[in-house]
Amino acid sequence: MRGIGAISYLVRDYDEARAWFETALGFCCIEDTALGGDKRWLLMAATAESETRLLLARAVGAQQLAQVGQQAGNRVFLFLNTDDFARDHARMTAYGVHFREAPRHEPYGTVAVFDDLYGNRWDLLELRNTRS
Repeated sequence: MRGIGAISYLVRDYDEARAWFETALGFCCIEDTALGGDKRWLLMAATAESETRLLLARAVGAQQLAQVGQQAGNRVFLFLNTDDFARDHARMTAYGVHFREAPRHEPYGTVAVFDDLYGNRWDLLELRNTRS
């Protein structure tokens, strides 16, 4: 079986990013291991059971730092699925997450674009039940 296990996500600071993901999005830390030389293997996920994780990678050098917050060129970078849009939207708003728009209903579900702590765009998305 194959699948994407982790997506490298550029951050300015490990602790700042970890705190934001845990607090603002309610993510959990799967692993945080020091690798030496100020480098860490820091995996975050929406839930402990999530198969896809974010590997928080501290940007090093001017080229990488310039990409923090621009990982998708101002397009939506990641899609955070939820089973309760209203609950998660309210929680994230209470923690200061900036939504770029009011929630909208699309044929595929309820969605709103938000910015992460660095300005990358995400969709909060509750997919419409397509089962018959």
